[in-house]
Amino acid sequence: MIIGAHVSTAGGLHNSFANAEKIGAQAMQIFGASPRQWKVKMPEEEVLEKFREARKQTKLGPIFLHASYLVNIGTPDNELYEKSIQSLIGHLKIAELIEAEGLIYHIGSYKNSTWEESAKRVVEGMNEALKNSPGKTHLIMENSAGGGSKIGLTLEEIGKIYQLAVETLPSEITSRIKVCIDTAHAFGAGILETFSAEELDDFTKEADQAFGLKNLTVLHINDSLVPFNSKRDRHQNIGEGEIGLKSFKNMSKNKDLNNLPWILEVPGFEKTGPDKRNIDLIKAL
Repeated sequence: MIIGAHVSTAGGLHNSFANAEKIGAQAMQIFGASPRQWKVKMPEEEVLEKFREARKQTKLGPIFLHASYLVNIGTPDNELYEKSIQSLIGHLKIAELIEAEGLIYHIGSYKNSTWEESAKRVVEGMNEALKNSPGKTHLIMENSAGGGSKIGLTLEEIGKIYQLAVETLPSEITSRIKVCIDTAHAFGAGILETFSAEELDDFTKEADQAFGLKNLTVLHINDSLVPFNSKRDRHQNIGEGEIGLKSFKNMSKNKDLNNLPWILEVPGFEKTGPDKRNIDLIKAL
């Protein structure tokens, strides 16, 4: 199993490697630019060289980027929609420059619209983003916990978006569209409750039917501070939340889930983000 974490890039993108190794991460997720701003600042060549050099010194990988939290390509608001697409383009270009596996993003919401209209906007938005950021980097849809007309709560919803993309977009675009499942979001959305072996088997079968297991490329491994089906998104440290350690142990035995990179986005026992203690808890499974 490859156990990783979201780590800081403070002081330069290359510092992420040291931060990841310090906590025992074997893979990592980072922000390529500020997650709370629309403007995407491209890294200078000197920064990229330091990153590439640091990468040569480590066996760590794969690497994922996370998009800005502002992005919403499910919205009917044209200004927000265009800003979101431009943001995705910028972050995808950074992902390509650092040879990241992909860019993980929150799909969005459809306030003042319908789910069907929103799904079309999402597909069109992904097409625009990928068309304008050529390369191999994947654009990775992350499941939602729900609330506020969010889109992408269930495997079926994500599958409908993916199938719409396959039906309407060129294959060179759809081959770059992938999926990330967040355990806390799945729990909050009401699609994974007990994480029993049987429930996980059913879950992976449904995922395969909805969008193909080959397109499930990464897992966000987070315990949940809030109850099952709460439609809320609050992460907790491993074994300290409503999901519990036994659930992650069951996941570690599932052949369709234990061969994927597991990325932790937990608050940390010292409230400083994913730490060695959380990673050791997962490794011990």
